[in-house]
Amino acid sequence: MFRFLIFLPLATLAAGCASMTERSTGLVDGGLTDCPAAPRCVSSQANDPDKRVPALRLQQPADQAWPAVREAVAGMPRTTVVTAAARYLHAEVISPWRFYTDDLELLLEPDAGRIQVRSSARVGYYDFQVNRERVQALADRLEARGVTAPAGSQP
Repeated sequence: MFRFLIFLPLATLAAGCASMTERSTGLVDGGLTDCPAAPRCVSSQANDPDKRVPALRLQQPADQAWPAVREAVAGMPRTTVVTAAARYLHAEVISPWRFYTDDLELLLEPDAGRIQVRSSARVGYYDFQVNRERVQALADRLEARGVTAPAGSQP
């Protein structure tokens, strides 16, 4: 009985959080979709400064960097590339529990020498910084391969 009394509120909370869905991916007016109001998304193009992360600055020519970026994303754990176009990449990332799916999107801006990035949970309210950590892990991986420059370095 005691376990049930603990489980019921937790299950109710989880169900309530899971019901908050807002799936928006793709390009809008040539840029990535803005983050939803809930704190479960980060983007280099976010209107909200609390959700902003740096764009990835290329160290290599775009035609060499973009295939390496696609390969790095495809090699991330539990990640499936859904769309890989000339300038846009969309991947789905499944949680370790195989319950939640997040969207990772990249937009190549070859003339500016950068890649805009967005990572967002599809459901729930908080993401416990999972998306920010995912973007940082990708940035670190690409920097280690010489594809992108360290965050904060001068162009």
